[in-house]
Amino acid sequence: ERHAREMNVLVIGGNRFMGLSLVWRLLLAGEKVTVLSRGLSGDPFGARVERLVADRATDSFELALAGRSFDRVVDFVGFTKEELERAVRVLSGRVGHYVFISTGQVYLVREGCAVPSREADYAGPVMAAPPTPADHEDWAYGVGKRAAEDVLAAADLPSTRLRLPMVNGEGDPKRRIESYLWRLLDGGPLVFSHGASIARHVYRGAVVAAIARILESPPPPGQAFNLAQAEQPTVRELLRELASRVGSRAPLIERPPEVMERAGLSVRAASPFSSRWMSHLDPSRAVAELGFSHPPLGAVLDSIIASLLSAWPASPPPGYAQRDAELALARASE
Repeated sequence: ERHAREMNVLVIGGNRFMGLSLVWRLLLAGEKVTVLSRGLSGDPFGARVERLVADRATDSFELALAGRSFDRVVDFVGFTKEELERAVRVLSGRVGHYVFISTGQVYLVREGCAVPSREADYAGPVMAAPPTPADHEDWAYGVGKRAAEDVLAAADLPSTRLRLPMVNGEGDPKRRIESYLWRLLDGGPLVFSHGASIARHVYRGAVVAAIARILESPPPPGQAFNLAQAEQPTVRELLRELASRVGSRAPLIERPPEVMERAGLSVRAASPFSSRWMSHLDPSRAVAELGFSHPPLGAVLDSIIASLLSAWPASPPPGYAQRDAELALARASE
């Protein structure tokens, strides 16, 4: 179904990061856009969009969408079975196609997770809740997204599910690449773990372009697709590439996670790419069936770096508060 008129698009969670970029793209294409959010933060769209304020976990969601129909829906913020059940109940029969943004962590919570993960690797038993509290939030996120996907896949609502690994891009609210640049800017070193792990991420702009393409011409409904960059660097290689692109001579010091934790450090705060909850996805199916394309990793890094350096944030990212302890560990290792 290729649309030949102005589309009426509902974006659920359209005022941050990928959602923000998608709304601008839709507006520039001349589409009619409605943004639904809890109204806790503003947006720059002015009178160009219609805004609905609702909490999707409450009856306000039904009230906000009562009697409304949309050609397309893009859902950035569905995290649980209950949230998707509510969305299906409210929107079934009134939406041309529903695009759900999921995560590669739906594979990571699988027992015997295949690496790299392909769409066919989704089916199978889910691991039990991890015994360590530090891993429970990531596990619960993956389990919740799986439950949400399952509701949508079983519903009588035309849909596509997109599974994403870590998303990098300008304006990343988690400030991940920026976290490394703060440490390079103070002279380093970068202290990190899991250096041999694959860091196959995805660029925000590539995801937004893929969503826009699906909205224009949806694939047969009920399918899921992985999106990811072509390159598969290790964490170690990616950090070296980042340092090289900004001309930094700061050393990179790799230490086992248990050594960092004994020193009172959060591994993820010191190195956002150093996480066992980093999915490694194979995007071959999306390339073949959706025409998905991704810019070269070097171009992505250059764009993010240029954006940061043109308007350097006034305050450091939250994890930078442990910087003195990182430096102490680096000195003790010399």
